[in-house]
Amino acid sequence: MIERFSLNSFKFFYYAAMYGSVTIASKKLFVTQGAVSKQIKNLEEGLEIKLFDRKSKKLTLTQDGLNLFNSCQDAFNKLDICLVNLKNRNVQNKTSLVISCEPTFCMKWLIPKLNSFDDLGFDFDITILTHQEIPDFKKNNIDIIIQRNDVDFPKNLHTYKLIDDILFLVKNPTYHRNNIAISTSMPNLWSNLLNKNETKELVIDYRRIEFEHLYLCIEAAVSGNAITVASGFMIENRLKNNSLVSIIPPFHDNSSYYLISHNNITEDPRKVLFKKWLISELKVSMENLENL
Repeated sequence: MIERFSLNSFKFFYYAAMYGSVTIASKKLFVTQGAVSKQIKNLEEGLEIKLFDRKSKKLTLTQDGLNLFNSCQDAFNKLDICLVNLKNRNVQNKTSLVISCEPTFCMKWLIPKLNSFDDLGFDFDITILTHQEIPDFKKNNIDIIIQRNDVDFPKNLHTYKLIDDILFLVKNPTYHRNNIAISTSMPNLWSNLLNKNETKELVIDYRRIEFEHLYLCIEAAVSGNAITVASGFMIENRLKNNSLVSIIPPFHDNSSYYLISHNNITEDPRKVLFKKWLISELKVSMENLENL
């Protein structure tokens, strides 16, 4: 039965399902929207099933569509692993993917998630470095960087948006002091707080304490020394166990997390695999944060 369909039919369906949009899928695949729609239509007609519920603007998978999407995800992941094994010989003298990220992101989010990455069994190692400012790729032998867009990215680099950030104004449940801890690693944070009606009145009278790293602000809040504003990804577990509680509903400040590479990541299948895993885990964290 599989010979009735081209691989593109499954690939185009997979991208449309992953992004919930034919428009986004066409941009990611560098084809027209009509080409994506035609492949999906051919797949639905050939299988004689409905893959998407098209009642709203965003594509929603039917149960049959979800089953096919899960199978495509498994198949494409296995294909990616095979490509890594075949092409690793072309990555000169490098078996380890070198990743650099901001210290708090590394400590509070990336390291706790690495077990799920190990479970995938990819045939390459990873090396993790930390930085406060965007480091030099060549000098530090770095492959990819995970970075929040609090700073301007050099124009000669390839950037890939991972996910929008979500911020929480939090405190220890027993907190009673009049301090707010602010990280200098988020240089626009204080002005953003003062420009938002829902936060200005809350923070204007607090005594501001500045720390270089966000994880120090988080520890100050956990200890009851100050309230703080932190990325939800950095305090996911603290919110779950109620060692930190949210003072107001979470909010966005136009900040996002990006993956940065000196070259196009499609030139290195290890980067492609890591990006896919990273986006998947960040989406799980976001769902958890939105359901708290």
